[in-house]
Amino acid sequence: MKMKLTSFAVAAGLAVAALGCRSTVDDSHTFASTWGKDTVVGSYNRTVDQVYHAAVVVIQTDGTLIAEYIPHDNTNAVRALQGKVGDTKVWMRVSAVDNETTQVEVQSRGKWGGSDIALSHQLEKEIALQLVRQAGATP
Repeated sequence: MKMKLTSFAVAAGLAVAALGCRSTVDDSHTFASTWGKDTVVGSYNRTVDQVYHAAVVVIQTDGTLIAEYIPHDNTNAVRALQGKVGDTKVWMRVSAVDNETTQVEVQSRGKWGGSDIALSHQLEKEIALQLVRQAGATP
């Protein structure tokens, strides 16, 4: 009986280690149970401030904003935020591609660490729509 319990504990430990931690778009790490795609990227002809403000509005509208920050080893041209939409954790990274283009990366992982690519895609499109509302023009 003790041998079976030990074997089960070892197998469970190996399973957790195999699934393990993965990087997020904001340079932090979190548990992930899938190696599938969980990030959507969008590019806009807007400033970092405009895109970041749109991302904050979207996450506050759809869920809860947990943290805003500038990732280590970066300038003000890169900003990140973490939030939660329902039971899904969301990370967003906004960065300048060049003087005229800003990129947003949206990453979502469900309660058990699985990818939620549909939510990532939805939030990225909502950012685009928020930019249109802010500027009255096409992003």
